[in-house]
Amino acid sequence: MEMQREIQIICGAVRIPNLSGFLKSVSSIASENEVIAQGLNADLIAGERHLHFAVGKALRALAAGKNIAKDPGIEIMRYAAGERQIERSFSIGLHEGENNTAFVLLGKMDNLVLALSAIRELIEEKSCSELLAYSDAKRQGILSLFGITDAEIEAAGEEYIPELVIERVALADFLK
Repeated sequence: MEMQREIQIICGAVRIPNLSGFLKSVSSIASENEVIAQGLNADLIAGERHLHFAVGKALRALAAGKNIAKDPGIEIMRYAAGERQIERSFSIGLHEGENNTAFVLLGKMDNLVLALSAIRELIEEKSCSELLAYSDAKRQGILSLFGITDAEIEAAGEEYIPELVIERVALADFLK
């Protein structure tokens, strides 16, 4: 696939009774519209900058042929989770039950428009700036996913937790 791509992000809430069934629906929307669609757990995203930074890193890795995952969606997930290992990056993916989600879509604009409207049928759309914003409610999940220590928080300051996450994303290629 050539790398000339638009990026769209759509956020919302979704109840997933059966994860593999849900992922199959998303995957058919993606293939019917020739786009890439990756769902992420918005509760583990430490702000819009975290998501945009991770997507940028993934696209640069793919463009340079330095990607670890063959699937561009998985590569985005890997960077979002700040992980070198693919298996461990699934922890930032969707799960059964209630999800706040951010879908990252890549493709040609005309195709994206169609894919977005299909995804809107699956989720209850909400504002990305609200769902992605870092909050105290997200704190514990984020600290545990990114392995951020009390010592780091003490050194940097509580308000720098999103920056510490971005640092993990930046180092995803070198760590672990």
